[in-house]
Amino acid sequence: MTKVPVGDQPADIEFQIRDMLMQFVTKENCLILAVSPANSDLANSDALKIAKEVDPQGQRTIGVITKLDLMDEGTDARDVLENKLLPLRRGYIGVVNRSQKDIDGKKDITAALAAERKFFLSHPSYRHLADRMGTPYLQKVLNQQLTNHIRDTLPGLRNKLQSQLLSIEKEVDEYKNFRPDDPARKTKALLQMVQQFAVDFEKRIEGSGDQIDTYELSGGARINRIFHERFPFELVKMEFDEKELRREISYAIKNIHGIRTGLFTPDLAFEATVKKQVQKLKEPSIKCVDMVVSELTTTIRKCSEKLQQYPRLREEMERIVTTHIREREGRTKEQVMLLIDIELAYMNTNHEDFIGFANAQQRSNQMSKKKTSGNQDEILVIRKGWLTINNIGIMKGGSKEYWFVLTAENLSWYKDDEEKEKKYMLSVDNLKLRDVEKGFMSSKHIFALFNTEQRNVYKDYRQLELACETQEEVDSWKASFLRAGVYPERVGDKEKASETEENGSDSFMHSMDPQLERQVETIRNLVDSYMAIVNKTVRDLMPKTIMHLMINNTKEFIFSELLANLYSCGDQNTLMEESAEQAQRRDEMLRMYHALKEALSIIGDINTTTVSTPMPPPVDDSWLQVQSVPAGRRSPTSSPTPQRRAPAVPPARPGSRGPAPGPPPAGSALGGAPPVPSRPGASPDPFGPPPQVPSRPNRAPPGVPSQPIGSGKSIPS
Repeated sequence: MTKVPVGDQPADIEFQIRDMLMQFVTKENCLILAVSPANSDLANSDALKIAKEVDPQGQRTIGVITKLDLMDEGTDARDVLENKLLPLRRGYIGVVNRSQKDIDGKKDITAALAAERKFFLSHPSYRHLADRMGTPYLQKVLNQQLTNHIRDTLPGLRNKLQSQLLSIEKEVDEYKNFRPDDPARKTKALLQMVQQFAVDFEKRIEGSGDQIDTYELSGGARINRIFHERFPFELVKMEFDEKELRREISYAIKNIHGIRTGLFTPDLAFEATVKKQVQKLKEPSIKCVDMVVSELTTTIRKCSEKLQQYPRLREEMERIVTTHIREREGRTKEQVMLLIDIELAYMNTNHEDFIGFANAQQRSNQMSKKKTSGNQDEILVIRKGWLTINNIGIMKGGSKEYWFVLTAENLSWYKDDEEKEKKYMLSVDNLKLRDVEKGFMSSKHIFALFNTEQRNVYKDYRQLELACETQEEVDSWKASFLRAGVYPERVGDKEKASETEENGSDSFMHSMDPQLERQVETIRNLVDSYMAIVNKTVRDLMPKTIMHLMINNTKEFIFSELLANLYSCGDQNTLMEESAEQAQRRDEMLRMYHALKEALSIIGDINTTTVSTPMPPPVDDSWLQVQSVPAGRRSPTSSPTPQRRAPAVPPARPGSRGPAPGPPPAGSALGGAPPVPSRPGASPDPFGPPPQVPSRPNRAPPGVPSQPIGSGKSIPS
């Protein structure tokens, strides 16, 4: 590491280099090569110091000793390379690089490696370590560590790739029939798309789809709701108002009698009133057909979403099926109108459910008695659910949600759905429904209950505003209130009320003579009984008519005639043109699919062709902790490097290199040993310059400081 800035280098060059190094060596998957020159004090190595900071256990640090050929004569690094001195868990590897002379002489890498090999084999201190020294061995060790790292990460990587492959295979399966090299792929694709479209449409209508929507109603469920909730609700909305009906009956009776005073109740008044009420059923019936057509169109559009890769085919298919639905719509509406006209054609007063003239008055009396008696034993719960009371909560800090229970006689609400703490019970007599516009900041849908006799509904409130999260919930509650006899407010009620006041009709009703009043009551009960029969018939026949003429017919058309219509549209190639986005997406998916399969194959090969080497056992690295304490002072006795370099007594050294008798054991090296004075050229002053200083006169001047290796060219750190 550069300590002193040179040239245009910044003043903090040392810290910048250190920060750059720390960005890499702090990563857990980074191997640290602690490179130290052999001709300098190893205890002062910046590489070992930084390695110890980020890797205190030594699991990622490999020591590399360079410049072994430049050591002072009579010294060697045998103890370091044998990992006896300053031991590391992964040990040290010695290398000999090209000198400056070799570089200037154009010595190639092959010759340099051969010279390095010769150096280790011929040196008496390193020949027994030659197979574990040198640049090729360092390369082998690093490759093995990379292999170990790869094998350690392979299980997680394999699982990740396999999960990606499984998710992609589901999408790639869609493209297996559309390979560009297949000449008949467009025909196959067209047949497959039409069949898939027909199956999806049938499943959405029949309710057995493979992808069931859990967030909202769709397809057949929405049509079923139209048949059994929305259509009955529309029928009741068109039903007669009590006062208006009595007024119409009284006018009909008087107009039939004309100038004469009638003695008997005329049946023509009944027939005229019933025909007028039956005529009103056409509007909700047509509206029911329109709602079903809308749902069918939505279902067709959702079924065609899988055809996005063929935009022209999707557009043509939607056009053909929608056109057919519109044709069937006209036919269905004609049949619905025919049903209403059939009801108008003949009044079957001999129907088994019709009360008849004789029983009309008696039925009226029985119903009134039953209503006044209030048979609590047969109260049927119509609906339960959560509703928010909107207007009452304004005075109490906000709207509040309650658990409501609706029966045929009353509406009760509780604190929660356990129904233990009842808050209030409201009778449904004389109640009606009206829609309330939601506020500017409100997201809820609101409807209100009010009393037709202008009385307070709840305490001091003229109306009770109830709120739901969705419009569908509001419609469902309205249908439930209809079953309890709470009808919606007619749009023209207020206008008609003001008109009756101006015409004096209301006062006429109150001043009606008793005989006319009895006749009106009788006709009213007859109309009520017969309209119940008509409504029951219409509610039963409408779903059957729509199913037969529209829904089932559309399913048959899609299965049997859609493909023929597509063939008659024109060129198949134009019809089956893929969108550019879809083609690009398919190519990317296929490319990723093959890449994942190849990656998994490579991982399998690595597992079978490579082996992992275990982590070396821990070593005594207490020297690093001891070294970090006296950082502010330098003592030759505290550095183990002089012991590494201390030679044995020359006369006593045998010819073949063996264990050096001079150095003490590695454990005692930290205590400071006396071999330093016996080193040739060593300073007698224990606090004098470093031991490597006497060897400097033997080197050439440092003319090229940038070269890391070279004879006489290195500047010791």
